[in-house]
Amino acid sequence: MDLQHRIQGQLQESLKNRDTERTAAVRVLIGEFQRQPDKQLSDDQVVAIIKKLIKSESELLSAAGRSGSTFIEILEGYLPRQADEEEIRAWISENIELADYANKMQAMKPIMAHFGSSADGATVKRILQDF
Repeated sequence: MDLQHRIQGQLQESLKNRDTERTAAVRVLIGEFQRQPDKQLSDDQVVAIIKKLIKSESELLSAAGRSGSTFIEILEGYLPRQADEEEIRAWISENIELADYANKMQAMKPIMAHFGSSADGATVKRILQDF
């Protein structure tokens, strides 16, 4: 089952369990899905929407001088496991020859293509700068 359908199924489950916070978070997500031109979204598109919502909520919280939110925790639960720095470094060492690139940052494209949404671009950039 793809991520979009799994999240939509969570709405029914959260309603049955009377979990108001999860219900509210899932409704926001489903609302964002419905605003997209394509009604059937890929997992990468769903992850991008979730990350956008998390970023927006984080900015609102920091502007209000608060930190942490149940809404953010619920949304983060739908994100795929993030690759850690050691995994990324190991993959780069085994698969990327940095000498083939005029600039180390040009290696970002194949690295991000391999890891997809499971690696943060800022983390990959920092790792490449350390090489």
